[in-house]
Amino acid sequence: MELPLRLFDDASGAARAAAAFIASEARAAVEARGRFVLALSGGRTPWEMARALTLEDVPWDAVHVVQVDERVAPGGDGDRNLTFLSEIFLERAFLPPAHLHAMPVEDLEEGAARYARELEEIAGSPPVLDLAHLGLGADGHTASLAPGDPVLHVTDRDVAMTQPYQGRRRMTLTFPVLGRARRIVWLVTGAEKAAALARLVEGDEDIPAGRVARERAVVMADGEAAGRAVSRPSRGARRSTP
Repeated sequence: MELPLRLFDDASGAARAAAAFIASEARAAVEARGRFVLALSGGRTPWEMARALTLEDVPWDAVHVVQVDERVAPGGDGDRNLTFLSEIFLERAFLPPAHLHAMPVEDLEEGAARYARELEEIAGSPPVLDLAHLGLGADGHTASLAPGDPVLHVTDRDVAMTQPYQGRRRMTLTFPVLGRARRIVWLVTGAEKAAALARLVEGDEDIPAGRVARERAVVMADGEAAGRAVSRPSRGARRSTP
């Protein structure tokens, strides 16, 4: 099945639309189940999305933010996704500090097991994320599930360590827990992602992103990223404006 693809004129429009979508899902989840567990990836456009989310109507007291992945780097390092998540959600929003769940990358393998247990405490056993936000690399990676890494074959753990990728090891959510998410939102922008996005939309499982469950997913992309994906008719694509 092809992924539903929503097109926007630029990256900012896609980011704002993703934020509005997440806010709507948060309100519905809190009304239905009393909490909303949101898994976030990092990146320039995702940080714009996260900042836009702080301006939305969100029941922050019932929201838990978890990390999709994290680089092994010192606390406060600019490479750490947590650095930006803390700035955005603890300084700009009303998220309770205890509801921002940091990946303990300092402890590597034991840290991955501990984070998996933390997910169970907030999202059930096995944990079910209410919404996972994912990005897409030009090489087809998502989260820190990169081509050729043994982590792609992990089926018995929800959190695992990767081999070095772009100079650092990572802690990442794995395919099993991503596959259980109630909703998945892909945010993909930039011309360098065009070839990978076309493969993702078509369901190409030769790239890691293509192996993520598709039934409850939607892609929000700008025109530069979506060029190849909509070069032929697509029943999921439509143009939106910021």
